[in-house]
Amino acid sequence: MVTTQQRTELTALIVEDDKSVSQLIRLYLAQAGYRVLAAEDGPSGLQMALEESPDIVLLDLNLPGMDGIEVCKNVRKESEVPIIMVTARVEEDDRLSGLDLGADDYVSKPFSPRELIARVNAVLRRASKATEKRQETGSTVSAGDVAIDLDRRSATVLGDEIELTPTEFRLLAYFIEGRGRTVSRDQIIEQVFGYDFSGYDRTVDTHVSNLRQKLEAANPNKQHLKTMYGVGYRFDV
Repeated sequence: MVTTQQRTELTALIVEDDKSVSQLIRLYLAQAGYRVLAAEDGPSGLQMALEESPDIVLLDLNLPGMDGIEVCKNVRKESEVPIIMVTARVEEDDRLSGLDLGADDYVSKPFSPRELIARVNAVLRRASKATEKRQETGSTVSAGDVAIDLDRRSATVLGDEIELTPTEFRLLAYFIEGRGRTVSRDQIIEQVFGYDFSGYDRTVDTHVSNLRQKLEAANPNKQHLKTMYGVGYRFDV
């Protein structure tokens, strides 16, 4: 759990061109004990995300100079810092693009500042638990013919690396952790997409289907992901 004392040591970066929104977020983050940095355009936000090493980034999509999707894409080439998209663009395609590129959560404007802080805390808790798990179990986790390297964010099937989006990697890591156990869509939404992800069940189904296709293409003789109709999914070794 992220305590108030711990939060005083954490830095949040706001990348937002609307000064009133940025100031509102800054106020609530500061009250919650965060050190706050801010950028008003895409290029400066990207630079600060890479040079200042914040603990979390709150990123608008509609930015001058470089939009949030491009910022997220470039940050993910260098860093695994948690990213929350904060935007008025509510179309599902925008949401999926951000999540596929590695955003950890998605908050639509207008938003409740208190809810936003709750989401920041939730994302940081998940990131902290993931780090603790790597320290306890090591970087590489295997399940049958599938192996993942949590530090390199890479996956292999029968020793050959497969290309996964950040969301697909998080899904695979979650399935491997609970291998042999049936998980519901709600559990996937909570653990992979965020505690209150306002997407659709078919969003989960689409990501699982894409992951299944890549696993089966790498090993046609094995059905790793099974659909448990009316319940959810199960990863079998």
